[in-house]
Amino acid sequence: MRTIVPVIIAFLSGFVMIVSFFFNPERTFLGQIESEVLVWVTIVGGFTLLLGGVSITRVNWHAVRAKKEGWGYNVFTLLAIFVMALPAILPASWSPLFGDTEGSIYDWLFFHVDYPMMATMFAMLAFYIASAAYRAFRARNPEAILLLVTATLVMLWRIPMGEAFLVQVGDTFLFGYDLPESINTYIMNGANLAVQRGILIGAALGAASMSLRIMLGIERTYMGKG
Repeated sequence: MRTIVPVIIAFLSGFVMIVSFFFNPERTFLGQIESEVLVWVTIVGGFTLLLGGVSITRVNWHAVRAKKEGWGYNVFTLLAIFVMALPAILPASWSPLFGDTEGSIYDWLFFHVDYPMMATMFAMLAFYIASAAYRAFRARNPEAILLLVTATLVMLWRIPMGEAFLVQVGDTFLFGYDLPESINTYIMNGANLAVQRGILIGAALGAASMSLRIMLGIERTYMGKG
């Protein structure tokens, strides 16, 4: 029963969403069920956020109590959770410091603590990306040479030094466009867009395959089973 009921619910939910896509929700009963299922998805999503908050609090609290290695980081995690969450949950009518409006504790912490930390993290990632690009752009085989040439042309169009260089050949026209714009248009809206669409199609087929496996009860990892 613990296995059959979740599989039946998953199958019916997926079946309704698939079939109702081809019906007018305003005229058919099956189409109206779609909106009800979406409402339940929102409700379940809210509970999963609450469950995630409780789970991360329990995990970090047990680590602090046991004084595991690096438990000081767990303390900071707990402080961050409660300092950010509690003032945002309390109604703004009690105090202008509560809620998530401008001037609240949550607003100040987000823009003066969280936002700078995110900017710092992405700034550090730029150096790792540059390092990875240096290793990937080594012309060791034909594919790497093609990647190197393509990346060089795109970067020339994106950086000021490259723009200054391409301006020197800006009076050269190709298919009605000047050469720099032709290079950028062909690579970004041609080869790059084609690859992006191929990746999206592959991801969509993978998602459809996984959804079908869940609906048929083949994939049961969401129940804690393989």
